[in-house]
Amino acid sequence: MWQSLKRAANRLLDRVNRSLSRPRRPPAPKSNAPAPTVSYGPLRRILLTDGVAHTLFEEYAAHRGEAHGDEETGWVLLGLRMADEAVVLGTLPAGAEADAGVAHVRFNSDAQALAYRIVRQTDRRLTIVGVVHTHPGSLRHPSDGDFRGDSAWVAGLRGGEGVFGIGNADGKDASAPLFAQQPRPNVQCLGKLRFSWYTLARGDAAYRPVPLELTIGPDLARSLHPLWPTLEAHAERLDRLYLQQAGMRFEVTTDEKGTGLMLTLPLAADGEAVRVLVRQKEVRYYVARGGELLAVQFNDDYVDRGVYFLLAELAGRN
Repeated sequence: MWQSLKRAANRLLDRVNRSLSRPRRPPAPKSNAPAPTVSYGPLRRILLTDGVAHTLFEEYAAHRGEAHGDEETGWVLLGLRMADEAVVLGTLPAGAEADAGVAHVRFNSDAQALAYRIVRQTDRRLTIVGVVHTHPGSLRHPSDGDFRGDSAWVAGLRGGEGVFGIGNADGKDASAPLFAQQPRPNVQCLGKLRFSWYTLARGDAAYRPVPLELTIGPDLARSLHPLWPTLEAHAERLDRLYLQQAGMRFEVTTDEKGTGLMLTLPLAADGEAVRVLVRQKEVRYYVARGGELLAVQFNDDYVDRGVYFLLAELAGRN
């Protein structure tokens, strides 16, 4: 009986996979309300939350202390695009599986696409507003190679303009600083670390320095950073499952084994759901029913296949 259910679930999953195998961009926000009309002008400033600023400086400092600290690293920036300003509210790291060297960094797009969906559960208005990456030397401006890629990429952003930060660690102050300084409107410095900020719009011939201001607020994606190896290990299957199953939700959870990603898929019966706890090397399945969380005694590290096996078994019992 179980083998026949597995075969049926495999056939169903294979059909759905084929229908969703085309490359996809992050989905546009859906709402029954009329979409607000925004007349986008050139970005005149960037608002960076203090949570995001802490993330950038802390993770850059940690990266510098690692064995490959001389390689470039980076973050995708999430936020709100307003008429003439961008509010940066979240960071998605390049990740351990990024292709990086001393002169380039290529982000792990699968993990970032999944993280983008998770963060947008907070607010569907959130979008990608730009990118930060580091240079190992003293080049405090985006390179010619950066420009070739960025000038095409910004066309897909809201307002046709993106925010770009360049990180350097060439400052002369090696002491532990008490606070960050802003020697120029588009520059932040903390000890040896420095971020310089620019914008680039569709059709621009060069980047433009842009003033940066800090505001109180979180890094909405920071809780996902410790889970990045988990996201990289399972991103493709989790993202596919998210697209296939309406109403699925993600949350970061912690138990005696540490931090994990919990996904919840509501079932037809009121209050019932399939729940899956995902870690880098472990996937555990549960059924929420009658106020209880019941562990399911089977193992499948392929989370999308495991969910369909479980759904098939539950359907067979009804």
